[in-house]
Amino acid sequence: MKTVYWAVTLVAVVLLIPFAVSNRAPVSLGLWPLPFLVALPLYLLVLSLLLLGFVLGAAAAWLAGRRTRRELRRRRRRVEALERELVAARSQSEDQAGKGPPAMKPPLGVEYSPSRG
Repeated sequence: MKTVYWAVTLVAVVLLIPFAVSNRAPVSLGLWPLPFLVALPLYLLVLSLLLLGFVLGAAAAWLAGRRTRRELRRRRRRVEALERELVAARSQSEDQAGKGPPAMKPPLGVEYSPSRG
């Protein structure tokens, strides 16, 4: 995946450098209700608009995925709760399985020593 990323980056750089070099002429940018005119190179205007479009598109995609992220968080919390419940049930089951009949104690005055044999 890194190879694809770097390949696309290299192609973009190879295409953008000649574009920037050949479009250095200044253009005047005026926004209608404002009385200001801004002179800037054409390549800067185009690249700025591309960047703005990318940021707006990424923000729109992030907002559109809100419902999916919320559902994933809800499911993750449910899975964690079920895992905690399973651990508790297993420990309770092991406690009950480990409690067999009570161990018999030797009568008073008699010491028990395991036979070695």
